[in-house]
Amino acid sequence: MLDLDFVLLYVDSPTASAAFYADLLGKPPVEASPTFAMFAMTSGTMLGLWSRHTVEPAPAAGGGGSEIAFTVADADAVHATHADWAARGLPIVQVPTAMDFGHTFVAVDPNGHRLRVFAPSAPPAA
Repeated sequence: MLDLDFVLLYVDSPTASAAFYADLLGKPPVEASPTFAMFAMTSGTMLGLWSRHTVEPAPAAGGGGSEIAFTVADADAVHATHADWAARGLPIVQVPTAMDFGHTFVAVDPNGHRLRVFAPSAPPAA
């Protein structure tokens, strides 16, 4: 059986991206070098930032073609995170919105990677 352990984002500068994510996540990377940085998430998943200039084989696409998602407790937390990230200057591509899966917004990091924050909808009553 396979498990998802790592999410890797290709970035222009792992050092600059590590500084961005350290500030955003409120924790330092567990590994950092000029070509790679990695963060340990509380879920156990690792977020890796790999230099797009040293990835083998070379990537065919840049940021923005997919997204990483962060869950929060409720719509108030969505709005609070949105306010925080907007104040930090992150480009917001979707303002807080109610969608069929929950309340959400989307920002982008300096490399164009989409960052979705959402509070899942309550499951339907049985």
